[in-house]
Amino acid sequence: MLDRPSRASICNDSAESRGLSSGVPRSYLAGGPSCTTIGKSPRRRIHFPAEGRDRKVMGERKEPRTQVSLPVRIFGTDIHGRPFSENVNTVDISREGARLNGVTAEIKAGEIVGVTHGPNKARFLVKWAGQPGSPQQGQVGLQNMSPQKPLWEVVLPGSGADSFGRQSKAAERRLHPRVKSMNSVELHPDGQSAPIWGKAADLSLGGCFVEMPMPLKKGTSLKVGLWINERKLWVSGKVVNSRPGFGIGIQFTEVAPEDLERMRQFLQSLTRLPL
Repeated sequence: MLDRPSRASICNDSAESRGLSSGVPRSYLAGGPSCTTIGKSPRRRIHFPAEGRDRKVMGERKEPRTQVSLPVRIFGTDIHGRPFSENVNTVDISREGARLNGVTAEIKAGEIVGVTHGPNKARFLVKWAGQPGSPQQGQVGLQNMSPQKPLWEVVLPGSGADSFGRQSKAAERRLHPRVKSMNSVELHPDGQSAPIWGKAADLSLGGCFVEMPMPLKKGTSLKVGLWINERKLWVSGKVVNSRPGFGIGIQFTEVAPEDLERMRQFLQSLTRLPL
């Protein structure tokens, strides 16, 4: 049985709100979804808009790249849903990312792939992939999802912006910044009675990434029990990213305002920055 509030609620979505501010979005509190609760006082819940389209803004890399050719293995799922594994080489690297050459698999931006170098392994986000027939054919630009974990066995320069902002037209940013964390989760996919236990490797106000070797299918709706310190919060969500061998990206679709505030305070305590 789900550890959910006993009261029954009927929610009516209002017009879709655009743009989020820090903490609880003003538009949701002022004119967002309204709920009628049967038998008890109303409990408003926040419905999140889809994060599907990343906003693009001008930006610079956080660190300069070092040009070096290192043997690596890249693996994941291509645009046709087929798993792939290829031995390729780096063109340049940093603590935050890398550019690879010799990739034949068709990969699109926004995908999560794995990269191994010697005994080390890390998850990367594909930022761009060279188009066939272009000078960048066979190349991919990657962003390290866990830059705090050592991957490269070479000395790299310290932090400092390079000329990426002058060379690139735009850089994708999440609607809600993800924070590295390790929170226990209890997943209840629709149509499945047995819960799935796991760990959220990162968390934001809009979703989380749950590590699991046998991931749920993309599009699966589910209830998520999320432990914040000693308290378990219940949110609704859906799987928006599924990667065999890695896990699933979950987008939160409905969160109670008081639970959203607890999440915000927890994330702020990790980053020491306003969210």
